[in-house]
Amino acid sequence: MRMLVVGAGATGGYFGGRLALAGRDVTFLARGKRAATLRSEGMHIITPSGELALQPQVVEAKEITRPYDVILIAVKAFALASVLEALTPAVGDNTLIMPILNGMKHLEILADRFGKNAVIGGLCKIAGTLDDKGRIVQLSHLHELTYGEPDGSVSERITRLDQFLQGAGFIARLSPNIISEMWEKWLLLASLGAITCLMRGNIGQVASAPGGDAFARGVINEVLAVLVSLGYVRREEYVEQTIGLLTQKESVQTSSMYRDLMQGYEIEADQVIGDLVAIADRAELPVPLLKATYVNLCVYRAARGNA
Repeated sequence: MRMLVVGAGATGGYFGGRLALAGRDVTFLARGKRAATLRSEGMHIITPSGELALQPQVVEAKEITRPYDVILIAVKAFALASVLEALTPAVGDNTLIMPILNGMKHLEILADRFGKNAVIGGLCKIAGTLDDKGRIVQLSHLHELTYGEPDGSVSERITRLDQFLQGAGFIARLSPNIISEMWEKWLLLASLGAITCLMRGNIGQVASAPGGDAFARGVINEVLAVLVSLGYVRREEYVEQTIGLLTQKESVQTSSMYRDLMQGYEIEADQVIGDLVAIADRAELPVPLLKATYVNLCVYRAARGNA
């Protein structure tokens, strides 16, 4: 299989780089300074076990001449619209599109553009960043890629993809319940983001504050109510695990959105929180904590744009 990785940052660069080092045919779609840096200096991945280096195949949008078998989309969710045109020449009749973006709205956007049959579900679990030298830094040993057909079937194409992804130095897992798993990731991601961003602190700081535990539980319950309205069948074990994780008084955990916010970067406000608020409004569900979070993030975004 030939894979095109859209997004050569901390996430796409890590998984795509690992695949390339394992001998898979992987090309990175990049542009401007990032493309030039990868071509001149190569790709460097700093892991807890040491440094990996490779000279990746890099292509810019205007250089794509034929379709790829699979496209891994690993950009920030707010950047999806800006790459749709660029990746269009890479999509053929049998191309498999595997997004690992936050939220769920991207599935609808990609299906509208390229057809529902072209898009599969996907998610990743990794803590990573780019340092000031453009190197990919894996912040923990967590590195898992999960994927599957939206209807849960084990098709010939998903089996081929599974074989392509196995044995590349990270955990690759074919899921028969990928949509449910994506909902559960959204539950964790949105709850973690709302708790840390609205209160401007890590999980332990919020949990230790007067009323902090009740606040965190309130956020989780609001997100849960929205996801259940969409069809998510709650798993009590996972819900309790999430509540426990997000109410630990000793935890220093923060969300990536919180870290981006504290550094003055663009944030995934619409995709992680805003979409939940919009769904809640349509379903007439009361979500005051999520609405307060979204207002807060929009104020930040407006101030950032005017800075």
